[in-house]
Amino acid sequence: MAYVPRLKQEYKERVIKALEEEFGYKNIMEVPRLQKIVVSRGVGAAVADKKLIDHAVDELTMITGQKAVSTVSKKDVAAFKLRKGMPIGAKVTLRGERMYEFLDRLVTTALPRVRDFQGIRATGFDGRGNYNLGITEQIIFPEINIDKINRINGMDITFVTSAQTDKEAKSLLSELGLPFKKN
Repeated sequence: MAYVPRLKQEYKERVIKALEEEFGYKNIMEVPRLQKIVVSRGVGAAVADKKLIDHAVDELTMITGQKAVSTVSKKDVAAFKLRKGMPIGAKVTLRGERMYEFLDRLVTTALPRVRDFQGIRATGFDGRGNYNLGITEQIIFPEINIDKINRINGMDITFVTSAQTDKEAKSLLSELGLPFKKN
């Protein structure tokens, strides 16, 4: 029997039923699902030091378990001494098994390690059922060795769902275990 991530199993067994009851879907294909998670980091100081991009790619690869790619600038910006095609960030797109594994690690181990954690804000929805979460320190992930990092950086995590509205997306992410702040 093949390995199935815990959250994927939970989605199939419990979350689908809970969302069907809450929103009254007539077809199981109407139930929103998590399509992908994009973990990205902008490295503005990489204009001066090219090695910072390599560090960012290595850290994102360690955190997510999937090889990160560097992102390049799309246009010239003279004020930032930036040229088109220069590497300025790193990103990873997670789908399938790795996506559920990363979400499970984020919810159970990483977020509780944030100082004075009260829950995540519910204002990061974009109106189309996607949620953006900003993390200020990469050291909340247990995969990062504090002694080996050269500087503390944040990252953005984007949850892309098939939900039509923000309310559906928030219910889906809450059922999957994201700890939203109580209003």
